[in-house]
Amino acid sequence: MQISLTQAIYKNFLGHAPDWYKQVIVGFLILNPLLFTFVSPYLAGWVLVLEFIFTLAMALKCYPLQPGGLLLMQAIIIGMTSPEHMYHEIKTNISVVLLLIFMVAGIYFMKELLLYLFTKLLINVKNKRALSLAFIAASAFLSAFLDALTVIAVIIAVGMGFYSIYHKVASGKDFHHDHDHSSDDDVEQPSRDDLENFRAFLRNLMMHAAIGTALGGVMTMVGEPQNLIIADKAGWDFGEFFVRMSPITIPVFFAGLLTSYVVEKAGWFGYGAKLPNVVRNILSDYNTHMDEQRTTRDNARLIAQALIGIWLVVGLAGHYAEVGLIGLSVIVLATAMSGVIEEHALGKAFEEALPFTALLCIFFGIVAVIIDQGLFKPVIEWVLSYEGKTQLVLFYLANGALSMVSDNVFVGSVYITEVTTALHNGQITRDQYDMLAVAINTGTNLPSVATPNGQAAFLFLLTSAIAPLLRLSYGRMVYMALPYTIVLTLVGLAATYFGLYELTDTLYDLHWIEHHNAAAGVPAAPSPH
Repeated sequence: MQISLTQAIYKNFLGHAPDWYKQVIVGFLILNPLLFTFVSPYLAGWVLVLEFIFTLAMALKCYPLQPGGLLLMQAIIIGMTSPEHMYHEIKTNISVVLLLIFMVAGIYFMKELLLYLFTKLLINVKNKRALSLAFIAASAFLSAFLDALTVIAVIIAVGMGFYSIYHKVASGKDFHHDHDHSSDDDVEQPSRDDLENFRAFLRNLMMHAAIGTALGGVMTMVGEPQNLIIADKAGWDFGEFFVRMSPITIPVFFAGLLTSYVVEKAGWFGYGAKLPNVVRNILSDYNTHMDEQRTTRDNARLIAQALIGIWLVVGLAGHYAEVGLIGLSVIVLATAMSGVIEEHALGKAFEEALPFTALLCIFFGIVAVIIDQGLFKPVIEWVLSYEGKTQLVLFYLANGALSMVSDNVFVGSVYITEVTTALHNGQITRDQYDMLAVAINTGTNLPSVATPNGQAAFLFLLTSAIAPLLRLSYGRMVYMALPYTIVLTLVGLAATYFGLYELTDTLYDLHWIEHHNAAAGVPAAPSPH
């Protein structure tokens, strides 16, 4: 049946997305210039931010790059921001862009080792609560020394490996057969029920691991991009950053582990899913099969990947180069030692990272709109008008709230810049500045777990290839993160209120602050008490 050109254009617009979704996006594109021109640029800016969040929330209906990109292009055309400002934001965050391009691809070439190690873990640890704690603790530890995006890329690679192994067997194929694991057409009962239970089980592990990246990432200056920015402006080294954050990060870490145990034991918020015995048996058979089939060359690859993994941890912990460049070195080393030298074989490693990299650049364009329209300025000025512990609490909460709707890297950068300016202008003392820097860092890292757009690692998980396979939607991620959001936010808030002044007194007693101030050229100040 022939259709008109107009119908064809409409059908092509956003492809297989539902009609209602297409109509909503068209409505957004009609509304925005009217609001900007005739009502208020400030209001139009906030509406654009909410529209972009909507595209993220509907990621399983349509990848956010296309609708979000259309909204941003229109915003640039009508004058909400400029291409130059967007380019500036991308350049400012080039380390994150390089990390996505190279580090995620580098992890792809180490998936053989990762699958080997995590398969052993999954088979040998049969208690789900213990396994969940192992995932969250391992993710936290790795995120304290690596970037959270790197860690979540590892977890995604492991989850994809587990899923594809079972899906292949459930579809009636052997381990060595090629298979499309995105289609369930060949999966019949009772395997289909086991597949749904396995999906729920993997969703649990993915979310625990994602939360773990936040728990570990907040602790050290290399855990998150904004941590580096804050540490640089405050003049803190690795050890001082960890010590200053510890009154908040240590209690929050153990609170996170306790939350994991409770939700798994009680089966709340979608947790508590068990690994079906048939799936465990298949993974065990796969492990045995791979052990039997593994040759000396295969063992040599595993050893090489293990050594590269050590270099990865040491290189990132020591910050010997930008994260993306270390990722590039991993690609070179892993492919050279694995015999992967064909161009088409290399290209597969970049399939996962590049769409998200493009989406992140769109996000930086939205950040440019936020800056140009001054969307956060009233909140910043309001918080700075308070003093003492109230100011600390409000900084923590304001950073957390803004990070939920924006990006924690952007929010942290904006706030630490404003506070540094206040220090230089004599509005606050050095000890106030240090405590505010801690509140900014923890505020951007902890409450932001509430939504996928709050943290790049969560957004990466939502838009990854594994999310639709596990039915991990935006709403489900928010729901499953809710207990952690409540606990981490409240524990962090209490620690901010009761812990920072006590730590400052302790550092004065140890003469740390005097030495730090002297090195920074800041006059000595009395203890806040």
